[in-house]
Amino acid sequence: MGISLKYTMAWIGLVIIAIFNAGLRETGYRRFMSELSAHQLSTLTGILLFTLYLWILAGIWKIQSTELALAIGGVWLVLTISFEFIFGHYIMGHAWSSLLHDYNLLKGRLWVLIPLWTLLAPYVIYRIKQ
Repeated sequence: MGISLKYTMAWIGLVIIAIFNAGLRETGYRRFMSELSAHQLSTLTGILLFTLYLWILAGIWKIQSTELALAIGGVWLVLTISFEFIFGHYIMGHAWSSLLHDYNLLKGRLWVLIPLWTLLAPYVIYRIKQ
């Protein structure tokens, strides 16, 4: 299995982290703050958890080049958005408008930072660990 395939498969770890983080938000943060504040905090903790996961992963499977780092991020971005919309709409039954709602920065919805970080994090970690 090549390193890029390993990283493609490692994306599943991001899904597990995202589910864990959503559980923290729903059973934890939302009990003590507004839905919007819980969403914002959850976005921050998601980014931190993703970063920690990738930091550990990059220590195990060294990212060898800028191109590979960008390819990993690109694949993870496509998988993340595809999963969110396909799973969210067709499996969970969420309306498209509901799924798009979390991308509205003007309403304080910070979710767009998660896919953006998913794209950029492999490159940032690669540059730091170089």
